[in-house]
Amino acid sequence: MPFIAVFLLAFGLTLTLTPLARRWGLRLGIADAPAPRRVHSGTLSRLGGLALFLPFALTVLATLAFPAFFPASTDPNESTRRTGLLVGSTLVFLFGLLDDRFDLPAWPQAVVQVLAGLIGIASLIFIKHVNNPFTNQPFGGADGFPWPIVWLLTLFWFAGMMNTVNWLDGLDGLAAGVAAIFCLVVAGHMLFRAQPPQASVALLPLALLGAVLGFLPYNFNPSSVIMGSSGSFFLGFALAALGIMGGARMATVLLVLGLPILDVAWLIWHRVRRGQSPYQSSRDHLHHRLLDLGFTQRQIVLAYYAFCALFGILALFIDSRLTKLLALGLLTLFVLAVLWYTTRVRPTPARSDEEGPR
Repeated sequence: MPFIAVFLLAFGLTLTLTPLARRWGLRLGIADAPAPRRVHSGTLSRLGGLALFLPFALTVLATLAFPAFFPASTDPNESTRRTGLLVGSTLVFLFGLLDDRFDLPAWPQAVVQVLAGLIGIASLIFIKHVNNPFTNQPFGGADGFPWPIVWLLTLFWFAGMMNTVNWLDGLDGLAAGVAAIFCLVVAGHMLFRAQPPQASVALLPLALLGAVLGFLPYNFNPSSVIMGSSGSFFLGFALAALGIMGGARMATVLLVLGLPILDVAWLIWHRVRRGQSPYQSSRDHLHHRLLDLGFTQRQIVLAYYAFCALFGILALFIDSRLTKLLALGLLTLFVLAVLWYTTRVRPTPARSDEEGPR
């Protein structure tokens, strides 16, 4: 019952707060106007991140304030990690609000991403061990990676996840839906696959799942509000932290989020090769190219959902590390083939039905 209660609390709060965030964003000028690289024709509130962050934070605080009602933790460091999750989420959310209002340049984003990663490390949220699929030992031996590598790997992970979710948020409901799938898979791993089960930690992805599902009715095509940088930075940081806290194995996380992660890596490589900044805004994301090829927003978003859910299910039910590695290799080959194909075919005019770009 505590798991359902956490989910419903976050879901109800977000469902109630999102219409208010929509109204406040338009009134305060925190809104997204039509532009060549946008897929909407009207002005939309960018304050949806408030309706994601605040219910999640309040729900997590409730688990800390009333511990008797929730599963007890056997890890003495768990409260430290929860605090770090909240502090880091607050930092990136507030910075995202400033970015939504003033459209900040790229370098402050990089600074904040590093600071958020440092908060995670200081709160004992870091990547120390990554399993070697060919042996029974982690890379680096039983003690894991040396600390300089731990710091670099963890900072890269946090920054990469924040950029991945931020860049994924290009179509109605895309980032929120993929985040929901991630939360469901990670919660399932914590409750049913981890040994021993991580019941107390599973409350966190369930709270985030409630928040994003409460937001989706307003954000799915045709959306009436978008999450903005505040929402995408918050989601990226939270997913990065939960992926580490859940001990869900790197292969599991990569199987769920392999498609958007590979899209980001492909974009960075292409932009650098052309002498462009990796942070340059443009319509060269995979979902934009699919839109230009004539697919509707709903078709693309539902295809992303199905792809991420399929590999998420595989990650939950596959025990063999080598089989997971094979699945990850097949995912990589398929996504790279799609990315290569969509960069070479000639786009057609976008479809103009009710599900297309607005």
